[in-house]
Amino acid sequence: MSVLRIDHLGVAVASIEEALPVYRALGLEVDRREEVPTQKVRTAFLPAGDSSIELLEPTAADSPIAKFLEKRGGGIHHVCFAVDDIDAALDELAACGFRLIHREAVPGADGKRVAFLHPEAGGGVLIELSEARPSPPAPLPEGEGRRP
Repeated sequence: MSVLRIDHLGVAVASIEEALPVYRALGLEVDRREEVPTQKVRTAFLPAGDSSIELLEPTAADSPIAKFLEKRGGGIHHVCFAVDDIDAALDELAACGFRLIHREAVPGADGKRVAFLHPEAGGGVLIELSEARPSPPAPLPEGEGRRP
């Protein structure tokens, strides 16, 4: 396993729109938004150097982010490390005895494969792994070709 960089810091917020002013005052702007139905969350990514801030807003009362906000309030939810091979990373971490939330990668934002380690493995910090490999391009509708 090779950690390539800190991919992003996930910040739990009740409302992305209400959280944005301070980040904009810091000179950060949203470059992409996405809803991730499998995680019951809406995201907004704000690039910051080689990394980014991911604002996380719950879309359902039973989402992990809603539960986090209820229990702890807003704030840093997780740190995400980009890895070269998420399957190998999970195998290696499991073999070392670390508690994993996901034993296999699941779909995450940007079409990336992600997995989480339990906070007890990270000294109280929720750790996300994100595979840095680009996702395969989405299929085009029939009759449309790819441009070079």
